[in-house]
Amino acid sequence: MLLIKNGRVLDPASKTDARLDVLIDKGRIAKLAAGISAADALVLDAANCVVAPGFIDLHCHLREPGQEVSETIESGAQSAARGGFTAICPMPNTQPVNDNASVTRSIMERAAAISPVRVWPIGAASKESKGEQLADIAAMQQAGAVAVSDDGRPVATARLLRQVMDYCGPLDLTVIDHCEDSSLAAGGVMREGPRSIRLGLKGMPAAAESICAGRDIEIAALTGARLHIAHLSTRGSLEHVRAAKRRGLAVTCEVTPHHFTLIDEDVQYDSRFKMNPPLASRDDRDALLEGLADGTVDAIATDHAPHHPASKDVEFDRAPFGITGFETAIAITLEQLVHANRISLMRMVELFTTGPARVLGLSQKTECKLAEGSAADITIFSTDRAWTYRATESPSRSRNTPFDGRNFRGGPVATIVAGKIVYQA
Repeated sequence: MLLIKNGRVLDPASKTDARLDVLIDKGRIAKLAAGISAADALVLDAANCVVAPGFIDLHCHLREPGQEVSETIESGAQSAARGGFTAICPMPNTQPVNDNASVTRSIMERAAAISPVRVWPIGAASKESKGEQLADIAAMQQAGAVAVSDDGRPVATARLLRQVMDYCGPLDLTVIDHCEDSSLAAGGVMREGPRSIRLGLKGMPAAAESICAGRDIEIAALTGARLHIAHLSTRGSLEHVRAAKRRGLAVTCEVTPHHFTLIDEDVQYDSRFKMNPPLASRDDRDALLEGLADGTVDAIATDHAPHHPASKDVEFDRAPFGITGFETAIAITLEQLVHANRISLMRMVELFTTGPARVLGLSQKTECKLAEGSAADITIFSTDRAWTYRATESPSRSRNTPFDGRNFRGGPVATIVAGKIVYQA
């Protein structure tokens, strides 16, 4: 048995905000009350900490199979546990692409053997994510896939996207899209604007994202399927989502910590600042902060994208897109949103728990609540603990982060999966 004492329990599902103890037995919450005592239980003191349902990252990259030099399921999952996540959803851009039940099953089996956290794969929408033919979506769902996406590529055509949505609707499966008009964005390596001109780097216009988001939403309206906009980064895209919600469409979106923290003006000739979508303008960043506060944004996701150091240690133009993100997500969210009084702690917990669970329709995989009888997947974090993030201390195989050496106030303290402590600061 495990007894979590003296913590502040925050549970968006029940709107609970109270000082309570949590007793865990056989992987489930046995009792939730003040002043619990259990002589034979291991005691974890959570004084001055928040005790929340397990955090879910609905957008990450684990690189296995095929790119283990950058990350493995084991190293990525260890990094996720260190970041406070109890469940993660890896995208399908592996080698081979996760576009069939065999690959999905192998990821599930590998994760079950070596991952400290739950791994729920996202399957490809099209074969090899090439945007030409439907992938074997139903079989992947049966093997464990929780959504479909072509990840770093948009679903190539409106016609194919309609086919994907028509297919996924009856399966109650969410379609996740990376919104980018490839003809507008082609060759761009950062956001188009005064900073890209000063640096002499080819820019992607913000409209490349918002045009594609508008296309996707209209097809979602046509089909009635669930659409989720990945790593939304522009005001135009957010306004499309806000309007879709007013229309009653099943449209959701996520934002990343780096997009609501950094802007294009922060970009240097340093590939740790190269990501896709690229860091956007100050106005776009302010729009994301507004959407997080007013409920338009449904979830925060890391888009953890590890790359081998040698591949990033090249000219900005030649480097791959992406940064790591598991271990800084909670701290950045506290810094930018909670400590800045933009959102409440309860809203923050919602963005990492019931929000992503609702996006993916994961009621059968996670109860995502703290209640007697529920699975004991729990994230414990501090709002005040001072610490410094050092990429070299990460279990991840990659170091591509612009936040290396940054001082934070607050962050993960312990991660518990099925009643087992898988990380403790």
